[in-house]
Amino acid sequence: MKVSARNLIPGTVKKVTIGLVNAEVVIEAAPGVEIVSVITKESAESMGLAAGAKVKAMVKASSVMVITE
Repeated sequence: MKVSARNLIPGTVKKVTIGLVNAEVVIEAAPGVEIVSVITKESAESMGLAAGAKVKAMVKASSVMVITE
């Protein structure tokens, strides 16, 4: 699959929580670094997402904010 997004973060599925409509997918990008995505239940099931699966998180945003304190 080819996509235009440049922000593809490889990781491993840590946990999938299936709800009535949506699924929450926790991806471990590095030790202690997690990305959480909410996708449709149908998508999670059709992709066969389960703990241990190798995936990529695709991030596409119109803006990214940087904050300092």
